Amino acid sequence: MDATVQKKRWTLEDNSSSSGMKSSCCPRLKTFLVSLSFAYFAKTLSGGYMKSTITQLERRFNLPSYLVGIIDGSFEIGNLLVIAFVSYFGAKLHRPKLIAMGCVLMSFGTFLMAMPHFLLGRYKFETSVRSSVNSTNNLSPCPASSPESARAGDRPSILPPMGCERESSMSMWIYVFLGNVLRGIGETPVQPLGISYIDDYARSENAALYIGCVQTVSIIGPAFGYLLGAACSRIYVDIGFVNTDSVTITPGDARWVGAWWLGFLIAGAITLMSAVPFWFLPKSLPMPVERHDTSCSADQTRFIRDSPAMDHKFRPEEPANLYQMAKEFIPTLRSLFGNPVYVIYLLVTIIQFNSLIGMVTYKPKYIEQHYGKSSSKANFIMGMINIPAVALGMFCGGVVINRLKLGIMGAARFAFSTSLLGYFLSLLFFAMGCENSRVAGVTMPYSGVGGLSYSDRSLFSECNAGCRCPDTEWDPVCGKNGITYVSPCLAGCTASTGLGRDTVFEQCRCVAESASQTENLTVALGQCSTRESCDRVFPYFLVLSVLSSFIICLGGTPGLVLLIRCTRPELKSLALGIQTLTTRTLAGIPAPIYFGAVIDTTCLKWGYNRCGGKGACRIYNTSAYRIVFLGLTLGLRTASFFLCILGLSLLKRRIQAEEKEDMFSDNAELESLRKEDSDSMHPDRETCL
Repeated sequence: MDATVQKKRWTLEDNSSSSGMKSSCCPRLKTFLVSLSFAYFAKTLSGGYMKSTITQLERRFNLPSYLVGIIDGSFEIGNLLVIAFVSYFGAKLHRPKLIAMGCVLMSFGTFLMAMPHFLLGRYKFETSVRSSVNSTNNLSPCPASSPESARAGDRPSILPPMGCERESSMSMWIYVFLGNVLRGIGETPVQPLGISYIDDYARSENAALYIGCVQTVSIIGPAFGYLLGAACSRIYVDIGFVNTDSVTITPGDARWVGAWWLGFLIAGAITLMSAVPFWFLPKSLPMPVERHDTSCSADQTRFIRDSPAMDHKFRPEEPANLYQMAKEFIPTLRSLFGNPVYVIYLLVTIIQFNSLIGMVTYKPKYIEQHYGKSSSKANFIMGMINIPAVALGMFCGGVVINRLKLGIMGAARFAFSTSLLGYFLSLLFFAMGCENSRVAGVTMPYSGVGGLSYSDRSLFSECNAGCRCPDTEWDPVCGKNGITYVSPCLAGCTASTGLGRDTVFEQCRCVAESASQTENLTVALGQCSTRESCDRVFPYFLVLSVLSSFIICLGGTPGLVLLIRCTRPELKSLALGIQTLTTRTLAGIPAPIYFGAVIDTTCLKWGYNRCGGKGACRIYNTSAYRIVFLGLTLGLRTASFFLCILGLSLLKRRIQAEEKEDMFSDNAELESLRKEDSDSMHPDRETCL
């Protein structure tokens, strides 16, 4: 009876303040919703921009893909350090101010990531092109070699220059790593505290829609991040410090580095602005009486119980006692992980996030390498085509939940069905392949006929035997025969005309080996880009990519609603925090690393840094790239579906058990009411009003 009296007292309090709540709570809640959406936009914009700079960072710091994956995963390392404590203690502290402090820290980390550009010297790349008239006029791309040095296996080696350790730019990536760690620490309070704040103070029937709006904005952020990456990658890295007319490479070249640092400065300023509104928002808002509206069915507002007694509703505005909170942390954590539905949800999320994060991290690079697009165009495609489809899917998923009034089981089935349909569509990507670029000595012999096995690949041939050509350089030129040569020297060219971008190399003996005519033996700067099969299949790839992304993301918001509803109200913030912690620890950190390591195995020609160490990959085996990239992505999702089936079965069983328990409880309460009515009819019984 004490619980009943307490519930009635709360109801009277809510009813007495309902008019004031409608005039004061709703505007503040909407202000928080707008502020949180902007914070989500800012944090995901910088995250999307980070993903768009993967290729630029590889080239600027001369790093393999797996090492750039470590840099990308450092964001999750920052989250890992503090998220469990922020999610638990922050739920009972001033949540808006904690979010504000996180946004400020995120902005500082983003600014730190741009610092290496101002500490490094100018970007230098390998080239055989003369940039001025003052250069040696008789410079030959094919330095003559003596008969002794031309013997097989006796090729020139590039020795590290004196002091290369001091001049090397490799160590500068540490600043990007540390800045990304700070970004991760600062982002920690935004999601768990923001989502739980909305769910605490919004009407139950509106909570899913509000969360869907926030999640939609969080997808729009990466879209702008990729568009910012597309714009910055078209600008030369040293813009303002060098004459761009003297730069002989184009954005489509594997040596091109865009102004990656500029986007981090812009993203950091936007993140700093997003912190301002949260300083002025209250710690708590009045609880809406509509949350107990009888028009909502029990299934729509149901929470899966993981303890037999829930005799009061969680009220987050209760004063916090840090000692008591710390004392209850371990039992609370044990209670949370004692919920098998939540544990299965975590496992499914971990596996699917491994697939998602690995795919998103390297998809722009996949478009670059497989379909021959520039980094700018690949980022533009992600920002204008792919990400909007994801955002629309998230928003539509929230609308479906709101309109159809789906309960826990309905949301779970809907999320599983959309994920499965998107998976089957994604299998079609295997059929949308391209042939490898035609590169002499790498993917095909110098004769231009047939292919090469790994053991047969050699950059040297009879046509360039008279030249002392380094095999570590990547200075591609395109012959009139449609074949790319790694450098003018390896093409056997003995003369050149023109300056800068207008340079043409002539008398190229290797072109004669595969050309039907011998009068036009010239090569031009850059890699040959003619791959007709890729141009034909690329539009189909875009359409399928948009469609599959939209269908898969329809289940995003229902999945988040399922997470919230499968835990007790007082554990929502902790549940969201643990979910973020585990996915980022077991997916966000390792996925970019092992995806990058697998992709590195398909590299055909590595670049080298000044000190002679292996640097960024210049060209990949596109067929092998497609198989390992898509195979790893879809293989992980295949494994997650088995756990999904187990989770659906377990969830259905628990809901049925709780419905039976509620039925017995209702019958007992009805009997008690009947007994009270019969007692009130007794003439000696007093009535109390």
